[in-house]
Amino acid sequence: MINLTINGKKIQAPEGSTILEAARANDIYIPTLCYDEAVEVYGACGLCVVEAEGIPKLLRSCSAKVSDGMVINTESDRVVQSRKIALELLMSAHDGDCVAPCQLNCPARTDCQGYVGLIANGEYDAAIKLIKNKIALPASIGRVCPHPCETACRRKNVEEPINIAQLKAFAADIDLNGDSYVPDCKESTGKKVAIIGGGPAGLTAAYYLRQLGHSVTIYDMMEKMGGMLRYGIPQYRLPKEVLDKEIAIIEKTGVKLVNGKKLGVDFTIDSLKAENDAVIVAIGAWKSSSMRTPGEELKGVYGGIDFLRNVIQGNAPEIGEKVAICGGGNTAMDACRTAVRLGAKEIYVVYRRTRAEMPADKLEIDEAEEEGVIYKFLTNPISFNGDDGKVSSITLQLMELGEPDASGRRRPVPVEGKTEEIAVDSVIMAIGQKLVGEDVNELELNKWGNIIADEDFFTTNIDGVFAIGDATNKGASIAIEAIGEADRCVKAVDAYLNGEALDTRVPYISKRNEETIEYSDRDKVERKVAKVLPANIRNKSFDEVSLGLTEDDAKAEASRCLECGCREYFKCKLLDVSQRYDIHPERFAGEMPQKYSHDENSFIERNTAKCILCGLCVRSCKEVMNLSSIGLMGRGFKTDISPAFSLPLDKTNCNECGLCVQLCPTGALTEKNNIKKQVPLKEDYKEKDIMING
Repeated sequence: MINLTINGKKIQAPEGSTILEAARANDIYIPTLCYDEAVEVYGACGLCVVEAEGIPKLLRSCSAKVSDGMVINTESDRVVQSRKIALELLMSAHDGDCVAPCQLNCPARTDCQGYVGLIANGEYDAAIKLIKNKIALPASIGRVCPHPCETACRRKNVEEPINIAQLKAFAADIDLNGDSYVPDCKESTGKKVAIIGGGPAGLTAAYYLRQLGHSVTIYDMMEKMGGMLRYGIPQYRLPKEVLDKEIAIIEKTGVKLVNGKKLGVDFTIDSLKAENDAVIVAIGAWKSSSMRTPGEELKGVYGGIDFLRNVIQGNAPEIGEKVAICGGGNTAMDACRTAVRLGAKEIYVVYRRTRAEMPADKLEIDEAEEEGVIYKFLTNPISFNGDDGKVSSITLQLMELGEPDASGRRRPVPVEGKTEEIAVDSVIMAIGQKLVGEDVNELELNKWGNIIADEDFFTTNIDGVFAIGDATNKGASIAIEAIGEADRCVKAVDAYLNGEALDTRVPYISKRNEETIEYSDRDKVERKVAKVLPANIRNKSFDEVSLGLTEDDAKAEASRCLECGCREYFKCKLLDVSQRYDIHPERFAGEMPQKYSHDENSFIERNTAKCILCGLCVRSCKEVMNLSSIGLMGRGFKTDISPAFSLPLDKTNCNECGLCVQLCPTGALTEKNNIKKQVPLKEDYKEKDIMING
């Protein structure tokens, strides 16, 4: 036996063994992508380098032998720098998406591709469990989310994006109408967390904190939980019966719900802090934003959020027959469509840009128009006019589009001397909402009047008090943004309760160059959307407009997915090593050496662009199976791995043993079908018992 030291640990290793073998036998990590006991040492990836005292050059641990008294450092600055360069070179030629664009564009980082694929296969129970890893209220969010995931969906480059939001609602509705999934919770930690606010952020935080074993109580000022999902979204879009069922599931996990208790009246942040180990402030933004337009004080001028809340609570104001709604977002759409259902005859939406620039969901814009709403584009209110203190008309400044502003949309500018006046009975200002600042006078606010919360840890100026959602930093946004913040805040709170440090580093992932992706081989398939009630029926009641996707339509729609994200994400060795280091492959950006292409037989699917030329597939095919079905072709930067004479894989002598798939450290080789294959191995390697899917 040889005595040596690795990373300060004194160990012994058999004479003749390599440094890598000695390290692995003692649970010391050294990365490698081209090494496997099944084949001869190759040393292609360059990641297994280590530093040895007294030896000037770095050693490749897969081939360097141990010697008596050797002192090894596997993570010195020099070693790390060498590995980073090797990884950057490998990744600069690796053309693949670790994660699908839809997931990356979802503020909650929901695995859209994963649950869409499960729905396509009819695995609805698995789909809802995957969705609920990130979203506690999927049936509700599936109905109201403006789906930024779909904005990033690459299927739009073929015809239209996948209907991800309605697929989410489809799976969630099946769960709600059956034996609903209730997650298991860990044993009690003895830690208590108080959450102020029972909206999407507060409910989400409670749901995941309970699963971690913490005791959670939500305090909310309203008579029921749900926040803006309940009091800001009309019944025709989100039936409150659906929301109630989802909240009931959260309550089943052991979350305690306390309603009718208001911050600053029934308790303070300090009083909750005294009784709990942590406090999360998720009180939302309940005050309608002012337009600072003359005449706002007139009777009949309402804030958008106030108007919607009053209607939902059964206190609908008298709006008359002629109503003007100012704004172009989803709140404006909710307000105008609610006005329709309250019996107004002339409903105008006043918006200072064009239809193309409206931030509201296109479906909402179209359905509102079908219900009789009239759009007044390129107009901006300059005064609300009244008689005897009651609004009677609105003066509009005609606008035109100028240069783009900070948002990328063309800036509306007034057309000199051109105005228009329309008679109205009421005006609804739906231009935004903000925090009621006096509710949180214990916390530090920014210049916009929102709670200052650390963007990584969600901490506030009070130790142990965290803040999330519409009340913080940049102010009100969409519900899925608040949900994403809540999920990340849970990790920060859990680390705080356990006295641990939280790693907020964003791990590296590979992304494809959108400009190089080819779609010409994709067949165009019609997007499936849920049927809706006819306009002349739905505009007379608050019944839910959408009838939901049928099972056949849901499976057909889910099957349109291009599966952009890599199926090997959770077991990709290349990604695992890359995420251990801070790498920047763009430093070596250039022409990709291999074209993104697929080649397959009945068992193996091969994607040449993800190949890093580690050689494991070539060597295992030759040395273990004695076949040489594939080999290294070409020279230099454009070297690739392919069958001789560039034959298709199914035209070679490949016996579909699957060993190359098993050894591939990236997603370049994957199983095409769920077929188990026993691999006949060399005599000295049979104890490894390699199985595909085994």
